[in-house]
Amino acid sequence: MQAIGFNSILSMRQCIPLARRQFSATAQSALSGSQTNDQQLPPPNTKSSDKMRGWQLHNYGEIDELQLSDKLKIPQIRSSNECLVRIRATAVNPIDLAMLRGYGATVLNKMRCQPGDGIEFPLILGREFCGELVQTGMGVPSDSLPLGARVWGVVPLQSSAGAHAEYVAVPSYCVSTTKSQKILKVIRNPQLAPAPKELDDSEAASVLYAGLTAWSGLYITGGLGGPCGAATASGGGAHKRVLVLGGSGGVGTLAIQILKSQKVQVLATCSENAIEMVRNLGADIVVDYNNCEAMEELCKYAPYDIVLDCAGQGGQQAAESKFDFRQYITFSSPLLANIDKQGLGLGALKNVFDLVQTNVKSVTQRGGLVKWGFFSPAPQGIQFLQKLVEQRKLMPLIDSSYGFGDLPKAFEKMKGGHLRGKIVVKL
Repeated sequence: MQAIGFNSILSMRQCIPLARRQFSATAQSALSGSQTNDQQLPPPNTKSSDKMRGWQLHNYGEIDELQLSDKLKIPQIRSSNECLVRIRATAVNPIDLAMLRGYGATVLNKMRCQPGDGIEFPLILGREFCGELVQTGMGVPSDSLPLGARVWGVVPLQSSAGAHAEYVAVPSYCVSTTKSQKILKVIRNPQLAPAPKELDDSEAASVLYAGLTAWSGLYITGGLGGPCGAATASGGGAHKRVLVLGGSGGVGTLAIQILKSQKVQVLATCSENAIEMVRNLGADIVVDYNNCEAMEELCKYAPYDIVLDCAGQGGQQAAESKFDFRQYITFSSPLLANIDKQGLGLGALKNVFDLVQTNVKSVTQRGGLVKWGFFSPAPQGIQFLQKLVEQRKLMPLIDSSYGFGDLPKAFEKMKGGHLRGKIVVKL
């Protein structure tokens, strides 16, 4: 009995190395197969490769609520269509400052949180970026978005992990790359795509959020190019007349260039010291909004097919304007603010009341409708902007640039207003 037991033990000891070798080969094979479906580049050489730096928000409030941490976990891909991007440059937009103060929290938290999950914080702000693609889910074709590609993209508003960090994970429809036109035909929903070689990292991080906001306001809300203008990247609107209020800001500067590329007659308002800059963007007529006589001149060109409010005046001011229009599109809608104040039910009713009341005044006094414009991460919008950049018909203006550690200073600059283009943050 003892001899049989001893021989069994010897036999088991001889089998262990063989089993280990077989297990190792199986594991390597499985790992190889996993990498085929879920591609990734090695992380940069750091003390802890699964950690990153990022600016977090633990409470709504002012800029001093932003906290820099170097111990945040790198986001994980949780869906087959997601991509992980190592960020090189990002931007600060007015929506970031608004969200810092709690704007849209009621609706966005409903979209963000799972049922029964009341976790709201921490949040990382930042809606757009340029960077390097380091990992993709198995549903993202490697020939359309290869690892290591330089990409630009946007972060959906409901995402709690934005671009003010070293890494961001976004759906593939939020990203785009440099061989854009061929690649975008392969990706069904490109919110991430190759960054145009015509732009450096800072410029590429300055286009998509403001550009998609302008494009959406003109083509989806305003129907400038008809059904095809909203559903495809064809643009359109030749020989229409559009007045851009606030032509020197991030959205306004891109809106003017978009319109001129489509042979639209463009008039714009801005402050006196920005007139030459806005005129150089291609605007046919530029006036100082502080000059009453110059503003009166705008009446000569009315009615406008679209008045695009990029100055934050809001729909309530439409009826008070001195010129007629067919559509007045503002990006300063009370939609989310009403829901924040009064809840989903009463807030929705208040939105309907505000929109009806505003339109009754505008139709009777100015003959046109007031509409609310919004940022839309539509793939055809990204294709449209990418095409204009490659044709050198669209170039972002950068007001100022900051290092990643100085991101609060970038927010202070945004808070001060009177910008001449975009605010960029380099990593």
